[in-house]
Amino acid sequence: MPKTLIEPFRIKSVEPIRMTTRADRERLLEAAHLNVFLLRAEDVLIDWLTDSGTGAMSSRQWGAIMEGDESYAGARSFYRLEKVVQDLTGMPHFIPTHQGRAAEKVLFSTACQKGQVVPNNCHFDTTRANLEYLGVEALDLVIAEGLQPALIHPFKGNIDLVRAEGLLKERGDAIPFGMLTVTNNTGGGQPVSMANIRDYAALLKRYGKPLVMDICRFAENAMFIKLREPGYADTPVRAIAQEMLSYADGCTMSAKKDGMVNIGGFIALKDDRWLEGARNALILSEGFPTYGGLAGRDLEALAVGLEEGLQEDYLRYRLRTAEYLGERLEAAGIGFVKPTGGHAVYIDARTVLPDMPQAHYPAWALTNALYLEGGIRGVEIGSVMFGKRLADGTETYHGMELVRLAFPRRMYTQSHFDYAAEVIAEVKGRAAHIRGVRIVRQPPFLRHFTGEFAWVD
Repeated sequence: MPKTLIEPFRIKSVEPIRMTTRADRERLLEAAHLNVFLLRAEDVLIDWLTDSGTGAMSSRQWGAIMEGDESYAGARSFYRLEKVVQDLTGMPHFIPTHQGRAAEKVLFSTACQKGQVVPNNCHFDTTRANLEYLGVEALDLVIAEGLQPALIHPFKGNIDLVRAEGLLKERGDAIPFGMLTVTNNTGGGQPVSMANIRDYAALLKRYGKPLVMDICRFAENAMFIKLREPGYADTPVRAIAQEMLSYADGCTMSAKKDGMVNIGGFIALKDDRWLEGARNALILSEGFPTYGGLAGRDLEALAVGLEEGLQEDYLRYRLRTAEYLGERLEAAGIGFVKPTGGHAVYIDARTVLPDMPQAHYPAWALTNALYLEGGIRGVEIGSVMFGKRLADGTETYHGMELVRLAFPRRMYTQSHFDYAAEVIAEVKGRAAHIRGVRIVRQPPFLRHFTGEFAWVD
């Protein structure tokens, strides 16, 4: 067989990209207060801000949309999706939501109280914000290898079981549940091993605590297990995913990732300890429990997407895409989180801007530089996203300064990746001219979404 791994799909519809000049982009970025979130999408050439809800749906999904039952209560589409989720997760209770952060808000408002602490390998931005908004401490306990971008380790998303047990011993009464994010988005899209999932679940069980998984990229995590963990090479990815989820007591999902849809999410629960509270919170904020903020057509598209997201030829291609861009960056001498993750490549901004003070937000500065140079929109995973301004005006900083290039599913071809590699290499060559930023205005939570910035003089 040829060595070239082709896209396992054909393109039936295209969307034109509006080309811009550097002068255009300088003007547009200034108007957006140096925050790429505030750009209009039509002013972006390659949009790798996120893989959340930005992919292309399949012909099967578009066909399923026509089957959507838009009944307010008890729609046929709900029961179809419920069965798919039950078969996948092994959990009988299914609560749809319009996206992942809504699932988090509904579940956390039911299961958590102010003053508690929730351990995780790493909480992503909305997960952390939803917990902190309730006065709950969101504690990251990823293994030490997960904080070293250049280090090669097959499962850098693993949670540190020694630290987790220490927390359970010291503060067990304050822990409502343990969390695990698969794959670990904050740490570079890195997978969690089956052994680590199994051992963490057993540890929590010994202390009487349930395990809640964030499974928005469960299929990619399962594929990594198949490729990297001994004993799983001949196991179907679907069976691996089902085993992963068998260790959890509940899960939240932004289905806009491995659900392969543009909108949607859900909560699944193994027992009814949080069920009534979650359904009541859902009705207050999202909608009736059989639609949860989604149209019937969205439920139908998700039922198909959860099946397509587990196709092994697609997953092999998706993981290889990230690996390919990583190889191009390696050749250009640009550091990134190794090995590459499943949904993105995370550039280590410190390898491009080693002399920029952290107070000038090097990952944010690099994100701006990629847009200015080539119209590429990525997202900072660094001290803007995960740092804080304290009451006395001082800043806390994140342990890593990363720029995530997250790839929408079934959207871009190899030429886009080749173009991006050239742009990134050009930015590195012009690193001495990249300017840092300072924060001019910020909200109290999730400041990266709407904050405003200015160049450092």
